[in-house]
Amino acid sequence: MAWRGQLSQNLKELRILLCQSSPSSSTARAFVEKNYKDLKTLNPKFPILIRECRGIEPQMWARFDFGVERGVRLEGLSEAQISKTLEDLVKVGVSLKA
Repeated sequence: MAWRGQLSQNLKELRILLCQSSPSSSTARAFVEKNYKDLKTLNPKFPILIRECRGIEPQMWARFDFGVERGVRLEGLSEAQISKTLEDLVKVGVSLKA
């Protein structure tokens, strides 16, 4: 899980959008609750934005260099799949720098 410490090296910003109460956002909420502290500890100056809005479908947005952004829908994904999605976004950041 060395990729967790590379967020700040390969991304400019991470945004997670979710609903505070809907069942479709439950795994996204659980992911944030279990992983935010660890991610922030490993990347203290990296902006990890959690945006809550009633009725929104859960999404994860990564902003890279030169304003490039990638968004992923999280509805129906497990916590492990959300973690894998974040890892894949870090890999995208690596490939954009190459």
